[in-house]
Amino acid sequence: MDLTQREIAQSFSKGDFEQTYPYLSEKIEWNVINNFLCKGKKEVIDQCKKSTEYFASITTDFEQLDVIDATNKVVVTGTAELSKQGKRIEFISACDVYEFNDNNMVQKITSYCLVEKE
Repeated sequence: MDLTQREIAQSFSKGDFEQTYPYLSEKIEWNVINNFLCKGKKEVIDQCKKSTEYFASITTDFEQLDVIDATNKVVVTGTAELSKQGKRIEFISACDVYEFNDNNMVQKITSYCLVEKE
């Protein structure tokens, strides 16, 4: 079953990366402002794998607040509460902007994250 652009964006934003891999353009760019820039599908997948490993070491509560669809663009806003052994270590407010090409492939992701450390 093919995922819609909205489903791809929502999955990626909540850390369900693997199911989105078939929808990543070979020339994708993922820019997490003031944090990192990945260029190309391999770099993005490598970063996703690192994030997945990190998420497996903690408890993560993702909440998607808003999803906005436009022609070949989806914006997802939400929060993530990260905790370890019952103690909150970070609270993140995020906005992810996804840009798709005409073949339903993600060509660019721009992520804005505000991180509150405990």
